[in-house]
Amino acid sequence: MALKIYNTLIRKKETFSPIKKNEVGLYTCGFTVYDYAHIGNLRTYIFEDLLKRILLFNGYKVKHVLNITDVGHLTSDADEGEDKMLKGAKREKKTVWDIAEFYTQEFQKDIKKLNIQDPTIWCKATDHIKEQIEMISSLEKKGFTYLSGGNVYFDTSKVKDYGKLARLDLKAENQERVEKDLNKKSSQDFVLWFTKSKFQDQDMKWPSPWGVGYPGWHIECSAMATKYLGKSFDIHCGGIDHIPVHHTNEIAQSESALDVKPWVHYWMHGEFLVVGDSEKIGKSKGNFLTLSFVQEKGYDPLAYRYFCLGTHYRKPLMFSWEAMDSAQNAWKKLQNKVLELIEKPTQGKKNAESFIEDFQGAINDDLNMPQALAVVWAMLKDEEVNNKIKYRTLLEFDRVLGLGVESIKKVNISEEVQILMEKREDARLKKNWKEADQIRDKLKSLGYSIEDTPSGPLLKRV
Repeated sequence: MALKIYNTLIRKKETFSPIKKNEVGLYTCGFTVYDYAHIGNLRTYIFEDLLKRILLFNGYKVKHVLNITDVGHLTSDADEGEDKMLKGAKREKKTVWDIAEFYTQEFQKDIKKLNIQDPTIWCKATDHIKEQIEMISSLEKKGFTYLSGGNVYFDTSKVKDYGKLARLDLKAENQERVEKDLNKKSSQDFVLWFTKSKFQDQDMKWPSPWGVGYPGWHIECSAMATKYLGKSFDIHCGGIDHIPVHHTNEIAQSESALDVKPWVHYWMHGEFLVVGDSEKIGKSKGNFLTLSFVQEKGYDPLAYRYFCLGTHYRKPLMFSWEAMDSAQNAWKKLQNKVLELIEKPTQGKKNAESFIEDFQGAINDDLNMPQALAVVWAMLKDEEVNNKIKYRTLLEFDRVLGLGVESIKKVNISEEVQILMEKREDARLKKNWKEADQIRDKLKSLGYSIEDTPSGPLLKRV
């Protein structure tokens, strides 16, 4: 069953065909480590994790590169605004190096909580200054750069198809931009290397052919992706906000430096997490929610992952605490169902092949996770499939879902709960329903529900 994915470059779904048979080169734009990741950021990484898991499920070997942006990213995605790393350092009265290390570790903790698989390669921008300088030098030799005001700029007028990913109306873009860098020939041009900027207290600086300075944001991804995945690779991912500037500029500088088209064969982008009147979640919006805050509100991180599975990655996902309640309840229901599959054998004789086929059909239709979840629940409710087969099939599905089904085990109960269970069973056998119900209520107050089955009472967490 062929995998089809939506390619932003051509604005339609197409059958995925890797450059090398059974091997996939995947680059996903990483996090700028000047603050905690918010749950909108994390939705994008969940989408990219699902893509990777689906590729693996289809039998591909995946080389996944994820960068850490620890230099060069200004608060605007273009060359405007405050330096993000410097902003974080001033806020916390620490060095930019300390800020980068701390928030890299916090980001990696969030990744682990959400059961997002580690990339094959983590790469930091500051560890690849040499590669960035080499790519800028190549662009300079080929006539794609100019020096102005002490900085090195990429000349977008030299690229005939500049803006093809975003399908930019360049004239309208020029008219709409208010802030202007007077050193630029065009508002679309962008900085490859800063030697002079408005940040006089910039700590992160390196020697270069153009003077001591630091790289612009866009060049890091081109340099690192090329180093680890080659001059042309299969899939590049990010959020939709990367389309008009960051990914557009990556394409222009990479194809110009490497003399290759296309640099990337498939571009995939995740939509925003939104709140209220379709307003995206973000630090500048004042609706900045971290995964830790969501946990403090009583939600399991995997309930947030489950929440994200319920909406297609190319559609905005509306966040609310009521929606999180529903996701948490569904996640708990799935956990309890897994315990039932393990502890309560059944005699159904139907196999799960049709469900496996439907599940693969859903995930291979451009990562249709809502449909895949519907298949999961349809299988779990089908009484003609015995629980042993259901559990084994669910483990296979979880290679994609990433909900940690294998780690769901029988509840470890305290001595108090065990005694109450025994007393209730004794009361039930004696048909003392009043006492049995009182004990059931007591167990509920301790966080457990109890279900009577032919093979004995089944205890579940609520």
